[in-house]
Amino acid sequence: MRSEELRETQRPLKEGYAAAPETATVTLRASGFLGEGVTCSVDTGRQMVEAGLHPSTGGTGMAACSGDLLLQALVACAGVTLQAVATALDLPVESGTVTAEGDFDVRGTLGVDRDVPVGFSAIRLHFAVDGDLTDEQRQTLLRLTERYCVVLQTLQSSPALSASLDVS
Repeated sequence: MRSEELRETQRPLKEGYAAAPETATVTLRASGFLGEGVTCSVDTGRQMVEAGLHPSTGGTGMAACSGDLLLQALVACAGVTLQAVATALDLPVESGTVTAEGDFDVRGTLGVDRDVPVGFSAIRLHFAVDGDLTDEQRQTLLRLTERYCVVLQTLQSSPALSASLDVS
């Protein structure tokens, strides 16, 4: 896609959201079904993904770990955002890779040590792109990708979160 095509596609959307801000809030949904053993099948819209325990917490390694899925969502969002920014700015990005790594101490989630937090203690996101970019273009591409990546910004800002449980 060229920058003109992207701008033409997004122009009416941006104008509509500016004119009617109440239409700009979108609610995304995900759902899953509890499965055999300790698994949950999640519908991705393309296929079902069976999530389960990581081997370090007792899983077999045959089901996707939800921590891996979180990192994969970050990689997907950051990759799409980087490409959109490069396209919008006519930056010569030809190809590349996006990787995310996250560290977590399993003692927290297993309840071995209550002082150990549950969840990732660090996440590292890295881009390696092929293209003839100046240092200024590289910095701009990274800055705007970080700014507009929904998953990255969500992880950084800790949004309000609630949980509920119904029993039938």
